[in-house]
Amino acid sequence: MIHENQEYRYPTNNVAGVLTGMVIGGLAGAVTMLLLAPQSGKDTRKQIQDKSIELRDRTTELVEDTMAQVRTKANKLAVDLKDRGQDIAVTQLDHVSEAAQAGKKAIQSS
Repeated sequence: MIHENQEYRYPTNNVAGVLTGMVIGGLAGAVTMLLLAPQSGKDTRKQIQDKSIELRDRTTELVEDTMAQVRTKANKLAVDLKDRGQDIAVTQLDHVSEAAQAGKKAIQSS
């Protein structure tokens, strides 16, 4: 339960950690492939190039998906904040209206 003096914190994904892990994993795989490759250097370079392109494409796709998720969550947060702000504004206007009515009654009764 969230109390009035607490703020809600949306869970965040560790995008930087995922991307770092992908890069390190890709590099480790490339080094292992170089060391254990039973083929010529030319074939190995071609394979590295192909795998690098594949890794780049997968990384680009992951980044685009992550950015879409971030945009969606940011939009939801903006809507939530707007709704909360409107609720607070309505409450404050009610308080001001009540105070004005009380002041008006006080003036009329004097």
